[in-house]
Amino acid sequence: MRHSLKTAVFLLSAWLTLSCSAGNVHTLEGRVTGIADGDTLYVLDASRKSHKIRLLGIDAPERGQAYGERSKQSLAKLAYRQQVSVDWQGRDTYGRILGRVRVAAADCRQGSCPKTLDANLEQVRLGLAWWNRKFADSQLPGDAHLYAAAERQARKAGAGLWADPDPVPPWRWRRQNPRQD
Repeated sequence: MRHSLKTAVFLLSAWLTLSCSAGNVHTLEGRVTGIADGDTLYVLDASRKSHKIRLLGIDAPERGQAYGERSKQSLAKLAYRQQVSVDWQGRDTYGRILGRVRVAAADCRQGSCPKTLDANLEQVRLGLAWWNRKFADSQLPGDAHLYAAAERQARKAGAGLWADPDPVPPWRWRRQNPRQD
């Protein structure tokens, strides 16, 4: 009896969490028109409005940082000029949409392929971005677990920036290299 009550409470709280989170998720459809770096891109929607998108849950090396250009090139290969769906819940302090960007798989040969490839997760999987555990609570349901596992695998395989024995995370690099605008 006690076990089934705990299970029921767990299932109810999981359902409420997913229901509340899913209710606040918006989807933006559009075409990627530009890549700023390995975790930021621009999407033009059907009404021709441009949106700056910060890939939620990841932090890619900065321009001028080791692997910064490779990370940007990787995101361009995944998403530039592609139709995308952006699942988002909010904006950051700079007004950028914080979202998960979904694209069609690269091997899709038809014009209307489903957008099933999570570009954010792919950047982490390729070792060209860190999973940003600081913002795990703001990720969409289930994403934090997937991104953490992808980073562990990339580290283990020495993929991308993990080929470096001690890669500098972008948040530390930014503190050491303040912008001089």
